[in-house]
Amino acid sequence: MIPEKMLQVLKHEGVVAIATQGDGGPHLVNTWNSYIQITQDGKLLIPAGYMNTTEANLAKDSRCLITVGSREVEGAHGPGTGFLVEGTAVFVTSGPLFDVVKGKFPWARAALEVTITSATQTL
Repeated sequence: MIPEKMLQVLKHEGVVAIATQGDGGPHLVNTWNSYIQITQDGKLLIPAGYMNTTEANLAKDSRCLITVGSREVEGAHGPGTGFLVEGTAVFVTSGPLFDVVKGKFPWARAALEVTITSATQTL
C-alpha cells in the first residue's frame, strides 16, 4: 500500500530517481513526479521514452529502488519530504496498462510497471 504522505508528494512536481543493478554496477535514470500514474492495485506506472539500460538491467534482475520527493509536502523535520520505494519492475509494451500510459504520454515506447514491496519516508 502506498502511504498517504507519498500520494501527497506525487501531487507536486519533483525529480524521481530510478535505480537498477547492471553488470557494471548501479544505473540511475530520472523522471518527474507528475509522470507517475498509480494503478487500482497500487502499482506505479512510469512512461519510458528511452530507459534502454534500465530495461536491460531489469530483464536480468527485476529489483529496483526509486526515490520521490517534494519540497511542498511537510516532512518529519520541516518542509519537504521524500520516500525510498523498493520493488520489482517490468517493461510493458502492449495491453491495457501500456494503453493508459501511451494515452497520456504519446512519446512513451513502454510503461515501467513497478510493484512496490516497501515505501519508507526518508525526510
